[in-house]
Amino acid sequence: MKTIATLGPAHSQPWQATMQYDSEADIRLYPHVKALLDAFANREVEYAVLPVYNTREGEKKQYFRFFDQIKSGYWVDNVILHSTLSLGVFDEETTVEDLHLLIGKREAFNQCEEFIENQMPGITEMSVKDIAQTVAGIRRGGDVKGKAVLDSAETLNALGLRIVEREVAPHNRTRYAVLGHDLAPMTGYDATTLITEPLDDRVGILVDILSEFSRRGISIADMRTENDTKTQKLRIYLETEGHIQTDILASALAHIESRVIQQRGMIRILGSFSRVDMRTKYIKSFGFIGTGSMSRWFADRLENEGYEVISTGRSTALRPEEMVRRVDVVVICVPISVTSETVRRYGPLIEPGKALVLLAGESEETIKAALDSTHEEVEIMLVHNLWGPQAATMKDKNAIVVRTSRSGMFCGEFEAFLYKHGADIYHDSPAKHDLLMGIGQKLPTLISVALAMTLHDNKITSEDIASHCTLTSLYPILAMSRVHSQNARTYAEIMATTGDSRKIVADFARNLDRLIGMADAASIADLCALIDTNAAHLSEPFLQARMQQAKAVDEVLGRMI
Repeated sequence: MKTIATLGPAHSQPWQATMQYDSEADIRLYPHVKALLDAFANREVEYAVLPVYNTREGEKKQYFRFFDQIKSGYWVDNVILHSTLSLGVFDEETTVEDLHLLIGKREAFNQCEEFIENQMPGITEMSVKDIAQTVAGIRRGGDVKGKAVLDSAETLNALGLRIVEREVAPHNRTRYAVLGHDLAPMTGYDATTLITEPLDDRVGILVDILSEFSRRGISIADMRTENDTKTQKLRIYLETEGHIQTDILASALAHIESRVIQQRGMIRILGSFSRVDMRTKYIKSFGFIGTGSMSRWFADRLENEGYEVISTGRSTALRPEEMVRRVDVVVICVPISVTSETVRRYGPLIEPGKALVLLAGESEETIKAALDSTHEEVEIMLVHNLWGPQAATMKDKNAIVVRTSRSGMFCGEFEAFLYKHGADIYHDSPAKHDLLMGIGQKLPTLISVALAMTLHDNKITSEDIASHCTLTSLYPILAMSRVHSQNARTYAEIMATTGDSRKIVADFARNLDRLIGMADAASIADLCALIDTNAAHLSEPFLQARMQQAKAVDEVLGRMI
């Protein structure tokens, strides 16, 4: 049987949280945090449970300071307690309007501040440490009129008080840390909490620390800073996603100590534990149709967020027909040329109240197929990620989101997943998406392939290119090389897209013919006027920003040539 220390008395919220954690344990109650932590540090108990955060009150900073008292042990788990703070009176006649004295603990007053201000403005508040002892004293004195107690419904019932108002602080949840003597094992869905020692002043140290996590794709779940009471130097509290025993997190912390803080022993790991999310998640499971590298890329990151992920395809034992019935959200991620066909095949199997997310590069035809083939209560959204499976993270990558009239709660949660991981999200209509993809993907790919064909036709070798290109003329050569050094099927699919992207290519071909004619006729003045017209349309801010990017590219290319 486990021995667990927590704050008393019985039926208090810490006691309820401990019972929720392990109702079979030997629960030992302590009057205050110092006594609790002393018992834990002296190994009088195996575990300790104490509150660290409340959704209404915020973080309990004093409890974080107590971690300094513990030189051994770890934060190993969490309990989320849904608090039922209510208002109790001593007799049958008293109403809320009769009250003149409100009794409760300090944290209860903080959590119920909104209710007190709205329903009992001006009432006298009496903050106490022991509710049971105070209630017993009032009963012995016999003067119960106009007095009320603010505490959990369980405590009020246990004390024999009559509840006149329930749930006076809605959405009130408290997070409790579970301390243990050994580091918790990895679960695959973990978080790590750490604290720094007082840090010497250095410009940008907080930004530099956070940047080390950001560039590795490690999300920060919680962060606080505080000046050390004694030295007034900065201390940082962080909760990051991932277990301390993973290579990526361990290397990040080692780099921060050696290269950013530049002092060893300045980071103390408070613990790693199964990740807790104070936010409500509506999606439990995703099912992928398509087992390619991009599907696996997304599946890995969704699993890391705690979702169940099932992948199906032509080669899997589990068929898509079976998978569709088992998940909340179906994700179709297959080659562009077969996306609409796949949607029409499996869309009718998706049950009402579920969602279909299309990871696709073509919008209008794909969304039309989805709307036509699914039940009207199936959510639908298209996401076009402008990065490949070689990308380490989504951070600063563009994601085009095409919502529909049937995009709802599940679609919003998937979009929040993209946002959390750092994607730059742009919303398009189906027609606008396809038109812009003509500029962003289809036309550049066609130009790259046509350029390679032209080099072949004219027997121009790679050595010829290297010796005769300026840095500026090297740009299309780089794009051409990128297209021809990766999966040919991917670029063939891009070139074969339909929709408004075809208009971009047709307009380009028409304008190219016009330019060739003007150039052959040596119409210098007309060509200059055309360039000026184009520059005015593109706008000066756009051109200046792109020039800065071009100069940065030139600088890199200049070092490599």
